[in-house]
Amino acid sequence: MGKSMIKGTVIGGIAMVVLVVSILTGCEALNKPKFAEVVGVVEITETTETPREVCEDVQVRQQAPVKDPNRITGTVIGGVAGGVLGSQIGKGTGKTVATVAGAAGGAYVGNQVQDSMQKSDVVTKTKRSCKTVYDRLQKVVGYDVKYRFEGKEGVVRTSFKPGPTLPVKNGQVVVTLPVPTP
Repeated sequence: MGKSMIKGTVIGGIAMVVLVVSILTGCEALNKPKFAEVVGVVEITETTETPREVCEDVQVRQQAPVKDPNRITGTVIGGVAGGVLGSQIGKGTGKTVATVAGAAGGAYVGNQVQDSMQKSDVVTKTKRSCKTVYDRLQKVVGYDVKYRFEGKEGVVRTSFKPGPTLPVKNGQVVVTLPVPTP
Protein backbone atom coordinates (compact mmCIF):
# COMPACT_ATOMS: atom_id res chain seq x y z
CA MET A 1 0.00 0.00 0.00
CA GLY A 2 1.23 3.36 -0.92
CA LYS A 3 1.55 6.44 1.16
CA SER A 4 -1.11 8.24 -0.80
CA MET A 5 -3.53 5.40 -0.24
CA ILE A 6 -2.92 5.41 3.51
CA LYS A 7 -3.19 9.17 3.52
CA GLY A 8 -6.53 9.00 1.59
CA THR A 9 -7.89 6.34 3.90
CA VAL A 10 -6.98 8.34 7.04
CA ILE A 11 -8.41 11.59 5.60
CA GLY A 12 -11.54 9.72 4.45
CA GLY A 13 -11.94 8.13 7.90
CA ILE A 14 -11.55 11.46 9.63
CA ALA A 15 -14.06 13.01 7.24
CA MET A 16 -16.51 10.18 7.97
CA VAL A 17 -16.11 10.63 11.73
CA VAL A 18 -16.65 14.41 11.41
CA LEU A 19 -19.68 13.83 9.20
CA VAL A 20 -21.25 11.25 11.55
CA VAL A 21 -20.61 13.46 14.60
CA SER A 22 -22.12 16.51 12.92
CA ILE A 23 -25.17 14.51 11.81
CA LEU A 24 -25.69 13.11 15.30
CA THR A 25 -25.24 16.52 16.92
CA GLY A 26 -27.59 18.15 14.40
CA CYS A 27 -30.27 15.52 14.96
CA GLU A 28 -29.88 15.87 18.69
CA ALA A 29 -30.29 19.64 18.38
CA LEU A 30 -33.42 19.15 16.23
CA ASN A 31 -34.96 16.64 18.66
CA LYS A 32 -33.97 18.57 21.78
CA PRO A 33 -37.10 20.23 23.23
CA LYS A 34 -37.06 24.00 23.49
CA PHE A 35 -38.48 25.94 26.42
CA ALA A 36 -39.61 29.51 27.04
CA GLU A 37 -38.59 31.05 30.36
CA VAL A 38 -41.56 32.12 32.51
CA VAL A 39 -40.94 35.64 33.86
CA GLY A 40 -44.33 36.41 35.41
CA VAL A 41 -47.68 34.80 36.27
CA VAL A 42 -50.94 36.61 37.08
CA GLU A 43 -53.99 34.69 38.35
CA ILE A 44 -57.23 35.40 36.50
CA THR A 45 -60.21 35.03 38.84
CA GLU A 46 -63.95 35.11 38.37
CA THR A 47 -66.39 36.05 41.12
CA THR A 48 -69.81 34.42 41.24
CA GLU A 49 -72.69 35.46 43.48
CA THR A 50 -75.22 32.91 44.64
CA PRO A 51 -78.43 34.26 46.20
CA ARG A 52 -80.00 32.61 49.24
CA GLU A 53 -82.83 33.54 51.54
CA VAL A 54 -82.23 34.17 55.25
CA CYS A 55 -85.26 34.27 57.55
CA GLU A 56 -85.63 35.12 61.22
CA ASP A 57 -88.45 35.55 63.71
CA VAL A 58 -88.82 39.16 64.88
CA GLN A 59 -90.86 40.42 67.84
CA VAL A 60 -93.29 43.15 66.69
CA ARG A 61 -95.23 45.39 69.10
CA GLN A 62 -98.55 46.80 67.97
CA GLN A 63 -101.62 48.32 69.52
CA ALA A 64 -104.03 45.73 70.90
CA PRO A 65 -107.42 45.49 69.21
CA VAL A 66 -109.91 47.85 70.84
CA LYS A 67 -112.99 46.10 72.24
CA ASP A 68 -114.88 49.30 73.12
CA PRO A 69 -114.06 51.87 70.38
CA ASN A 70 -116.64 54.40 71.66
CA ARG A 71 -115.24 54.14 75.21
CA ILE A 72 -118.72 53.64 76.66
CA THR A 73 -117.42 51.73 79.71
CA GLY A 74 -115.09 54.55 80.77
CA THR A 75 -117.73 57.18 80.13
CA VAL A 76 -120.37 55.35 82.23
CA ILE A 77 -118.03 54.52 85.10
CA GLY A 78 -116.65 58.09 85.12
CA GLY A 79 -120.16 59.55 84.98
CA VAL A 80 -121.39 57.42 87.89
CA ALA A 81 -118.31 58.22 89.99
CA GLY A 82 -118.58 61.95 89.17
CA GLY A 83 -122.31 61.98 89.96
CA VAL A 84 -121.73 60.28 93.33
CA LEU A 85 -119.00 62.80 94.21
CA GLY A 86 -121.14 65.73 93.00
CA SER A 87 -124.11 64.62 95.10
CA GLN A 88 -121.93 65.01 98.20
CA ILE A 89 -121.70 68.75 97.61
CA GLY A 90 -124.40 71.30 98.44
CA LYS A 91 -128.10 71.13 99.25
CA GLY A 92 -131.27 71.38 97.21
CA THR A 93 -130.84 72.79 93.69
CA GLY A 94 -127.11 73.21 94.25
CA LYS A 95 -126.86 69.55 95.04
CA THR A 96 -128.65 68.67 91.79
CA VAL A 97 -126.41 70.99 89.77
CA ALA A 98 -123.32 69.56 91.49
CA THR A 99 -124.51 66.01 90.80
CA VAL A 100 -125.13 66.76 87.09
CA ALA A 101 -121.84 68.65 86.76
CA GLY A 102 -120.00 65.84 88.57
CA ALA A 103 -121.61 63.23 86.31
CA ALA A 104 -120.72 65.22 83.15
CA GLY A 105 -117.15 65.89 84.31
CA GLY A 106 -116.72 62.29 85.48
CA ALA A 107 -118.03 60.98 82.14
CA TYR A 108 -115.52 63.12 80.22
CA VAL A 109 -112.60 62.11 82.48
CA GLY A 110 -113.62 58.43 82.33
CA ASN A 111 -113.79 58.61 78.53
CA GLN A 112 -110.30 60.15 78.31
CA VAL A 113 -108.80 57.68 80.81
CA GLN A 114 -110.16 54.73 78.81
CA ASP A 115 -108.80 56.32 75.57
CA SER A 116 -105.33 56.65 77.11
CA MET A 117 -105.42 53.07 78.41
CA GLN A 118 -106.49 51.71 75.01
CA LYS A 119 -103.68 53.56 73.21
CA SER A 120 -101.05 52.21 75.60
CA ASP A 121 -102.41 48.65 75.45
CA VAL A 122 -99.96 46.82 73.15
CA VAL A 123 -99.49 43.19 72.18
CA THR A 124 -96.30 41.53 71.02
CA LYS A 125 -96.48 39.19 68.04
CA THR A 126 -93.83 37.11 66.32
CA LYS A 127 -93.41 37.93 62.65
CA ARG A 128 -91.25 36.05 60.10
CA SER A 129 -88.87 38.42 58.29
CA CYS A 130 -86.90 37.21 55.25
CA LYS A 131 -84.27 38.83 53.05
CA THR A 132 -82.01 37.75 50.21
CA VAL A 133 -78.25 37.66 50.80
CA TYR A 134 -75.54 36.85 48.27
CA ASP A 135 -72.67 34.44 48.88
CA ARG A 136 -69.59 35.40 46.85
CA LEU A 137 -67.18 32.77 45.55
CA GLN A 138 -63.94 33.63 43.81
CA LYS A 139 -62.54 30.98 41.47
CA VAL A 140 -59.28 30.89 39.48
CA VAL A 141 -60.16 30.50 35.78
CA GLY A 142 -56.69 30.81 34.27
CA TYR A 143 -53.29 32.46 34.31
CA ASP A 144 -51.75 35.21 32.20
CA VAL A 145 -48.15 34.05 31.74
CA LYS A 146 -45.41 36.42 30.64
CA TYR A 147 -42.54 34.53 29.00
CA ARG A 148 -39.20 35.10 27.28
CA PHE A 149 -38.15 33.00 24.27
CA GLU A 150 -35.22 33.63 21.94
CA GLY A 151 -34.81 37.17 23.25
CA LYS A 152 -38.47 38.14 22.75
CA GLU A 153 -41.18 38.52 25.39
CA GLY A 154 -44.82 37.55 25.06
CA VAL A 155 -47.95 36.77 27.07
CA VAL A 156 -50.19 33.72 26.83
CA ARG A 157 -53.17 32.54 28.88
CA THR A 158 -53.07 29.04 30.32
CA SER A 159 -55.60 26.99 32.25
CA PHE A 160 -52.88 25.71 34.59
CA LYS A 161 -50.26 27.36 36.78
CA PRO A 162 -46.96 26.97 34.94
CA GLY A 163 -43.59 26.13 36.40
CA PRO A 164 -40.38 28.05 35.58
CA THR A 165 -40.63 27.19 31.85
CA LEU A 166 -43.19 26.50 29.14
CA PRO A 167 -42.57 24.03 26.30
CA VAL A 168 -42.15 25.38 22.77
CA LYS A 169 -43.20 23.37 19.73
CA ASN A 170 -42.65 24.57 16.16
CA GLY A 171 -41.69 28.01 17.47
CA GLN A 172 -44.98 28.39 19.43
CA VAL A 173 -45.41 28.32 23.20
CA VAL A 174 -47.59 25.35 24.22
CA VAL A 175 -50.45 26.47 26.47
CA THR A 176 -52.12 23.11 27.11
CA LEU A 177 -51.51 21.18 30.30
CA PRO A 178 -48.65 18.70 29.78
CA VAL A 179 -49.73 15.07 30.05
CA PRO A 180 -47.81 13.32 32.84
CA THR A 181 -45.93 10.21 31.82
CA PRO A 182 -46.69 7.07 33.89
